[in-house]
Amino acid sequence: MTYNVIYDGNCNLCVTLVQLLESLDSGKMFEYAPMQDEETLSRFGITPKDCEMGMILIDADAPQRRWQGSDAAEEIGRLLPIGIIFVEAYRALPGVKWAGDRIYEQIRDNRYTLFGKRAATYQSGYPISCSSQGTCSD
Repeated sequence: MTYNVIYDGNCNLCVTLVQLLESLDSGKMFEYAPMQDEETLSRFGITPKDCEMGMILIDADAPQRRWQGSDAAEEIGRLLPIGIIFVEAYRALPGVKWAGDRIYEQIRDNRYTLFGKRAATYQSGYPISCSSQGTCSD
């Protein structure tokens, strides 16, 4: 199974987390596109405005299955080896999911102030391929 991760390629924190995921996965399960890549976003029917709510995770086999924001981060964690244990524990503790969602929103809305903005958009070494999109006509 392949998943497409749409991330903010100008955000230092976002890029650091993508690079960590790249090193853990080596492109086996996840492919990436920055939110600044409007051509790729349009292939998924995603607008730059849609990206304001945070990162997006798309199931490449069923592109209608999508997660966004903290739900996307949780789903990525769930997909990683033994990650499901931590995500299920996190979701099971009363109030923790709610608090996690609020923390994600604060970081999302203040990411450049808190972590800085990159001078150039980060392009992953594991870009979303046409085969995973199923929509390329090149």
